[in-house]
Amino acid sequence: MLAAERRKIILEKVHEEKKVIVSELSKEFDVSEETIRRDLDKMAEEGHIIKSYGGAVINEKGSIDLPFNVRWKANPGGKQKIAEIINTVIEDGDHIFLDASTTAVFIAKSIKQKSHLTVITNSIENLLEMGDTSDWKIISTGGSLHPGSMSLLGKRASDCIEQYNADKVFLSCKAIDIAKGVMESNEETGCIKQSMIESAAKVYLAVDSTKFDKVSFSTICSFKKIDVVITDKKPDSRWLKMFAEQEVTCLYPEEEENE
Repeated sequence: MLAAERRKIILEKVHEEKKVIVSELSKEFDVSEETIRRDLDKMAEEGHIIKSYGGAVINEKGSIDLPFNVRWKANPGGKQKIAEIINTVIEDGDHIFLDASTTAVFIAKSIKQKSHLTVITNSIENLLEMGDTSDWKIISTGGSLHPGSMSLLGKRASDCIEQYNADKVFLSCKAIDIAKGVMESNEETGCIKQSMIESAAKVYLAVDSTKFDKVSFSTICSFKKIDVVITDKKPDSRWLKMFAEQEVTCLYPEEEENE
């Protein structure tokens, strides 16, 4: 196994289990502990992990975009619940923005029965997912490819977005905090989402419960810019109070309301 492939698997493991142990990885991959330590050194340099005694833990505040395949495996059940709610608020004929989040791919999968949608996206995965929708108009933003996130970024992407006036934008983020607002892991990704927010009549933030009360590197916007938050679990009273004060509608699965 190549070192890059081994590090990719280790990264998936650390994000699933929140920590890894050198001795356990050494046995799993049948390599020396020194080899594993070099892998962890490389991953720490890239900002994905924080080394600890005998292993490493996830770097929750990392400013590096995780590979798409790693993000895809994070809380898929929650993302599916969010997508099912969003399916109820998208109408036939809507013009929408979809960002390059993994949540957006769940959304794209869930709305296939809609008719005559126009979708503008900077996501390669979204473009592939929606390729069989014969009566939709699919618009790619263009821009510079970021291979890890499978997204198109940069000025060309932003300029394209700003040419359109969409009915709705559905975007996700890295973290949300009551005081700091909506955040992303890097400025380039954040700038694309800011352009989508400014170019849409209504802004939907699709954010699963694992991202509440977290902080990330770059602020996208305050909650004053958000019309609707869609999440997979009922937020606690602090969040519901803030949403009410900011006049943000919060949608979550019906079964959460009854608990």
